[in-house]
Amino acid sequence: MSTLTEAPPPLAPTAPEKKPPRKRGRLVPYWLLLPGILWLIVFFALPMIYQASTSVQTGSLEEGFKVTWHFQTYWNALVDYWPQFFRSVLYAGAATILCLLLGYPLAYLIAFRAGRWRNLIMILVIAPFFTSFLIRTLAWKTILADSSPVVHTLNSLHILSVTNWLGMTDGHRVLATPLAVVCGLTYNFLPFMILPLYSSLERIDGRLHEAAGDLYARPFTTFRKVTFPLSMPGVVSGTLLTFIPASGDYVNADLLGSTDTRMVGNVIQTQFLRILDYPTAAALSFILMAAILIMVTLYIRKSGTEDLV
Repeated sequence: MSTLTEAPPPLAPTAPEKKPPRKRGRLVPYWLLLPGILWLIVFFALPMIYQASTSVQTGSLEEGFKVTWHFQTYWNALVDYWPQFFRSVLYAGAATILCLLLGYPLAYLIAFRAGRWRNLIMILVIAPFFTSFLIRTLAWKTILADSSPVVHTLNSLHILSVTNWLGMTDGHRVLATPLAVVCGLTYNFLPFMILPLYSSLERIDGRLHEAAGDLYARPFTTFRKVTFPLSMPGVVSGTLLTFIPASGDYVNADLLGSTDTRMVGNVIQTQFLRILDYPTAAALSFILMAAILIMVTLYIRKSGTEDLV
C-alpha cells in the first residue's frame, strides 16, 4: 500500500513590518504647543513672578524699591482695605445671581423655544460686545440719571423705597449707589452667563423631556429633575465667568458709584497709578487672586460637577 501524503497548507502572507514612528512625528504635538506655552510664560508667568517680588519690596519711587521680604505688606493691605474686599465679593455675588436669574430663562428660550428666531436672539445677546466696555458703562450713567424715565418709574412704583431700606440706594437717587454698580456689572457680564448656559442646554437630548412626560412628570418636575441637573456644567461655567471678572472690576464702581462703593479693583488702580505704592498694590492683587481661587475651588467641589462647558 502506498501512503498518501497531504501537502502542507499554504503559508499565510506575512504582514509587512511596521516601521517605528519617526522621532520627528512624536515631537509635532510639542511643537504645536510651544507657541501657547511661550505666550503663557511671557505674558502670565513672568508678570506674576515680577508682581510677587514687588509685593515683598520696600522703598519709594524716588529711592527705588528693593526686595526685603516684607510680608507685613499683605497683612497691612488686608487690614486697611477689608471693606473693599467684602464689597467686591458682595457686589460680584449679587451681579452673578441676577445674571443667572435673567440669563437662564433667556438661554432656555433660545435652546428650546426660539425656532427660526434663534440666530437673531443670539446676535442680540452678543451685540454689546460690538461696542467698548467703557461706552457701555457710560451709557448707564444716562439711563440711571436722576431725571431719567427709569428712575422716575422706579420712584412712581415705590421700588426705591424698598431698595433704600436694603441700603442699595440713597433717597430718590440710583446713580452713585450700590444698586447702580450692581446694575452695571449685571449688564456688562450678562452675555458671559447666557452663552455657557445656552451651550449646555442645547446639548440636552429632547427625548429625555418626552420620556419624563411619558412618566407623567409635570413641567416643573421635568425641569427640576432633568433639565436643570443636565445644565449644571453651564451654570457653573456661567457663574465663574461672571463672578471672577466682576469681583476684580473697577470701571463700573468708578463710573457708576461713589467713594462709598469703591471695590478692591479701584484700590489697586489707585495704588498703582496715583499713590504709586507698588508693593501694596501687588499684595492686594495676590490677596484677591488667592481669595477668588479658594472660593472657586470650594464652589466647584460643592456643585458636584467638573464637566465645564
